[in-house]
Amino acid sequence: MNRERLISTLSKPFGRSALRGYAAIILFTVLWELCVRFKVPIIGNVPTPSSVLLALGGYISRPEYWQSWLASMYRVYGGFLAAQLLGIPLGLYMAANRTGLDLVYPQFEILRPIPPLAWMPAAVIFWPTSDSSMMFLTFLGAFFPIVLNIVEGVKSTDKRYMRAALSLGFTPRDIFRHVLYPACLPSIATGMVVGMGAAWMVVIAAEMVSSSAVGLGQMTWRAYVVGEFPGIILGMVSIGLAGYLSSTLIRILSRYMTPWLYSR
Repeated sequence: MNRERLISTLSKPFGRSALRGYAAIILFTVLWELCVRFKVPIIGNVPTPSSVLLALGGYISRPEYWQSWLASMYRVYGGFLAAQLLGIPLGLYMAANRTGLDLVYPQFEILRPIPPLAWMPAAVIFWPTSDSSMMFLTFLGAFFPIVLNIVEGVKSTDKRYMRAALSLGFTPRDIFRHVLYPACLPSIATGMVVGMGAAWMVVIAAEMVSSSAVGLGQMTWRAYVVGEFPGIILGMVSIGLAGYLSSTLIRILSRYMTPWLYSR
């Protein structure tokens, strides 16, 4: 990345679009506070943002809060990385090889509709620890979106590029390397973003179900059990922030993967 692009990337959190987003968050928080204080019926027992902010001071001083962050991120990133290491080569193989697509795609389509949480009983049997079983579930959440996006990305590649490559004497390997692979890089990036979001949803649900796990999901569930309403909101905000930061890292990586999309 050249100097101008680096400056542009670093300045995005302070750009016009970002400032509009910050203003929207502030406006939403103010409306939330007013609705609770004036007892708007649809709000119910939702705590005020000010009470959540007061609870934040107590939470961040506890080691358990940061241990929950680390535990959830360990499971998400472990399963996500495994999904990319297996899903990207499999997706490229299925997309570039008609025989491979015919052999693998039927099994893929049978397994894909099964929700990752439906795998939980099997994961507990297959994997010896709660961490490894939940990492397996996050792997499933991220695996199917990346494979499907790659296959669809290659299918949508303009056939004129491949005909032009053939007319220039390209071999099938050259076509894959110089035409198909660059063409599906945006789809890989999209699949990674979708897969990261799915991984966070799966791990939070798995942590809530597993009473012995430490993580943001279990922290939120325990706050509900003891009736600590600000803790519930704080847990939800922490989960959202963790997912946002993870997706932002993927989008930054996608700028390196597909620099021609950001050259303007």
